[in-house]
Amino acid sequence: MTLVPTTLGFLDGIGGPELFLIFVISLMLFGGKKLPELARGVGKSVREFKRAASGVEEEFRRAMDATPPPPAPKPRAKSLPAKTVTATPSPPPGPTAPPPATNERPDAEKPGAP
Repeated sequence: MTLVPTTLGFLDGIGGPELFLIFVISLMLFGGKKLPELARGVGKSVREFKRAASGVEEEFRRAMDATPPPPAPKPRAKSLPAKTVTATPSPPPGPTAPPPATNERPDAEKPGAP
């Protein structure tokens, strides 16, 4: 893995005297015993961030390089078995008369019926 030096835009105007002033202020704020622990914690955090960023970058590269799987074949319609058609007898040719009209209801009782 090759490391490429990068410059941060906001660090362009910071030189030796400015860095020394930042170090003195942080030494006064945190003390001599806490400063190495703080630097260690910041170093671990930066290292973990870089590891996570490279993992995401590698995942993107793998996804871009991977060939997509071939499309699944379209399902074919299942052929249904042929239905057998039976012929119904046709009515005899000629005029057909409608049934005779009656005024009785079909469910009405007839006189003399039990």
